[in-house]
Amino acid sequence: MTTQLLLGGMVYSSPAVPDATAMAVTDGMIVWVGTDDVGRALHPDAEVVDLQGRFVSPAFVDAHVHLTDTGLALGGLNLSAASGRSDCLRRLAAYLAAHDDDIVWGFGWDASAWPADSGGQDLPPTTADIDAVAGGRPVYLARIDEHSAAASTGLRRLVPGLDADHGYSPEQPLVADAHHRVRAAARSLISPTARRKAQIRALDRAASRGVVSVHENGGPDISGIDDFRSIADLDHGVAVRRYWGEAVTAADDVHAMLERTGADAIGGDLFVDGALGSHTAWLTEPYSDWTSTSGVSYLSEQAVLDHLRATTEARVQAGFHMIGDGAAATVANAMELLADELGTPALARCVHRLEHAEMVTPEQAEIFARCGVVASMQPLFDAAWGGPDDLYATRLGERGRRLNDFAMLARAGVSLTFSSDSPVCDIDPWATVRAAAHHRTASSSISPRAAFAATTRGGWRAAGLNDGLTGTLVPGAPAHYAVWDVDELVVAAATENVQRWSTDPRSRVPALPDVAPGARLPECVETVAGGRTIFRRA
Repeated sequence: MTTQLLLGGMVYSSPAVPDATAMAVTDGMIVWVGTDDVGRALHPDAEVVDLQGRFVSPAFVDAHVHLTDTGLALGGLNLSAASGRSDCLRRLAAYLAAHDDDIVWGFGWDASAWPADSGGQDLPPTTADIDAVAGGRPVYLARIDEHSAAASTGLRRLVPGLDADHGYSPEQPLVADAHHRVRAAARSLISPTARRKAQIRALDRAASRGVVSVHENGGPDISGIDDFRSIADLDHGVAVRRYWGEAVTAADDVHAMLERTGADAIGGDLFVDGALGSHTAWLTEPYSDWTSTSGVSYLSEQAVLDHLRATTEARVQAGFHMIGDGAAATVANAMELLADELGTPALARCVHRLEHAEMVTPEQAEIFARCGVVASMQPLFDAAWGGPDDLYATRLGERGRRLNDFAMLARAGVSLTFSSDSPVCDIDPWATVRAAAHHRTASSSISPRAAFAATTRGGWRAAGLNDGLTGTLVPGAPAHYAVWDVDELVVAAATENVQRWSTDPRSRVPALPDVAPGARLPECVETVAGGRTIFRRA
């Protein structure tokens, strides 16, 4: 056995040792946490690591990512910084001039963030716009939420009968079925080598942010089966739990699909609806800025009920992508029916998941809590689009103030886990903690400590692992941890009204880095998974 003794730092452990400065790891397991002097006495032969005053925390879990897309965005055409339609097209032209890829796959444009003017700079790029730059080359430019995309004629021609599909437009970005088919055509042009490089690039990014596990959310209309299966072959220190989003109708179908896909669970990004930015989230009332539509419903309540029943009977975790209040109501109604039919213990033992869960009501939250579900949410969505002049307000009006109510869900007893939905948002756990603790609507915020737990222990619980150890730094826990450069450690209460700051160990509450707006967030120095270093800052 080999033991490593970390000394001279600040270790985030349990309330029993809130002032811990040292930690011992033996063969990938934490065996002791305490103070330097005691550590040296207990482990005289250990390899000593000087933390130099740095902060050691449990490593993070990002519970909702799309690896290939993330890697393509990191290494390819990222349009998230485009300031308008002309700038978006200039960036596309520059990329085309420097690359001869079979498919130009761009990410991140967000017309809702572009300032309005009479020249139409706040409008998405059209097919004609792209063709004027790209000629006949296939070009796929996904909106930031990845639920719609602008596409060149060269790509559209690869999809026979596209003009008959729901969501088709000859010039405007494609949505719904038309988007899914064009996305599949674009995906088929990515070589296996390019795909693998993108996946590794994404996992490297996660490791550099203190993340040791991610949950891949794949499906027929997202990544395709070849992409999904290829992730199982990756050799990387960041663990990947894989969810396949395809509906089933019977328990036997669940086991057959697990065998066919190699998935860990059936659900994840199983679309009940789309996204607010693309006007495809399913609403009970029309959009404020497009009153002729209430979004798109991809699954009926019967289909949701059948899927939930089949996975519950098979004792396999299920999940649903649900953003709009229409989608939330559909899932809640199906879950309530099934609770009466099979009982809540049968549902709870599966730890079913709700992806996004942006427009859940208190009544629905009570149903979800009784059924033991986990809400996998993205606090960075609120940071990006929750302002009074931002996307939520534009799409929903007053309804936009009630999105992503973390506090309400937590009070109801719904377990929370947080994620990036990368590449929609960057893999940045501390920014995620900050966004959850400083929601645009103050009453929806949770404490930094609760947000941190949702991003560490909560991620393991969302994967069905609830042993009380994994995701913590206590003896007996796997040595999944990260080392950080920090400015200040503080203890903060849940709301500003009762906020108190303290570094006094007598409070018996382990301190966390300051995540208040304006504070410098921690910088990752090292990430360790199971006692093995998977990232070290140069």
